[in-house]
Amino acid sequence: MSNTNIKKVRTSDLELKDRLVSIQRVTKVTKGGRTFTFSAIVVVGNENGVVGYGLGKASEVTSAIAKGVEDAKKNLVKIPVLHGTIPHKQEARYSGSLVMIRPAAPGTGVIAGGAMRAVLESVGVRNVLAKSKGSSNPHNLVKATIAALLELRDAHSVAQVRGVSLDTVFNG
Repeated sequence: MSNTNIKKVRTSDLELKDRLVSIQRVTKVTKGGRTFTFSAIVVVGNENGVVGYGLGKASEVTSAIAKGVEDAKKNLVKIPVLHGTIPHKQEARYSGSLVMIRPAAPGTGVIAGGAMRAVLESVGVRNVLAKSKGSSNPHNLVKATIAALLELRDAHSVAQVRGVSLDTVFNG
């Protein structure tokens, strides 16, 4: 199901925190020898429902990270977070990575690995159960996690789409 109401966010008045997910040294072999560059994937968020990811490539690590942060700030989206967890269970796939995220009771914490943990903490989710299957490539895991989070819908948007009151959504 594609989510057509993705809410883009502007960075003007947000206090964003960045997290480095992965950095890789890339080698290009040329006639003159080997050329080393770095690629960094970075996740930024305000830990209150706004998150974005970006990829930066440069000949130095710090430049790659800075470019990744700038790219992430251009791709911010709003995610519904309900009492420190997500509204419902969701799965998503990106390339070879499949992720599954489930809401959890208060006090559970973020049960997720590496790249997924960085994304979920940047969103502001404090209690969630997450599992990744398939490829553990950090780039694909970040993209699959963001895709799963974008599929989430809160009760207000469900009621609005169905054209019913909020009580009808909660009570069935």
